[in-house]
Amino acid sequence: MTPDRFFAVMLLLDSRDGATTQELASALGVSLRTITRDLNWLRDAGLPVTAHRGRLGGVTMLPGSGLDLTRLTPDERDHLSLIGLDEKQRAELNASAESRRALAKIVATQSRRVHELLPLTDVVHVDSRPWHQTRASGTTPASLIGSVRRGRQLRIEYDSPRESCPRDLVVDPYGLLAKAGIWYLVADCARVPRMYRLERITTWKEVDQPRRLRQNQTLATVAAALIDQWARNHAIEVSATIDQTQIERAQRIFGLRLVRDNHEESATGHKVRIRFMHLEDVRALLPFGGAITVHGPTEARAHLRALAADLARHYAPSPTS
Repeated sequence: MTPDRFFAVMLLLDSRDGATTQELASALGVSLRTITRDLNWLRDAGLPVTAHRGRLGGVTMLPGSGLDLTRLTPDERDHLSLIGLDEKQRAELNASAESRRALAKIVATQSRRVHELLPLTDVVHVDSRPWHQTRASGTTPASLIGSVRRGRQLRIEYDSPRESCPRDLVVDPYGLLAKAGIWYLVADCARVPRMYRLERITTWKEVDQPRRLRQNQTLATVAAALIDQWARNHAIEVSATIDQTQIERAQRIFGLRLVRDNHEESATGHKVRIRFMHLEDVRALLPFGGAITVHGPTEARAHLRALAADLARHYAPSPTS
């Protein structure tokens, strides 16, 4: 259970007479399975949380056993209120120390039932980075967060892959977005919303002007609209069957972009869906050769066929050989 979810669950239960698991899951943006696992963790840790089944049941916290927030500093409460960040993203924001310190203060005030168990932080280490990932260059979230929180305009130099040289832009920042393991600056440029990958921001500085945001727009609303637009305009979903011997390798390579259809499995192959940002990116399927059969869309099959034909011509025997 992450520190932010611990804090959020306890605050929700402390502020109401009771809540259903569905209400808690919706409030935190997690699945029912995750919230059930979190509640079991709280009970196993000796925290005063009870759950009752049935129409009148729900999750409650015993009276008089709420969180003691008086020991938390404003910064610690602020850090723990960020819901949804994993350990790696908290470290990138330099928030890990504050979160751990706040959690330690809260847990220290609660009674423990199981004294012989070692703390989870001693026996579990989380590293969410993919294998073989190189360290990203450019701007880090921790270095930029102070400027963003001051609510000023920013002048950034952005190295877009579609441009021959970096562009100099003045933007009005809403904030930082962590999406699919990548950090973005969400900002308006000439009143048009954009997402800028931090690793492509080569330099930045604050402008002596307060940010000017569009009316009734927040970081959450702008980010949701941009993500929806990206999904509609820049994504292609490939349906395919992968041989039994290659499914684990495919999952390692494509990660969350690959979704298995558990209703379409056989002894020889697995039906899957794989999402790519652009049609050109389906070339990543070529190393699987005949171990993968792409069923659609038609343009993906045609592009793979053209790529394979080019590869065959490239390695065709020369007339003199």
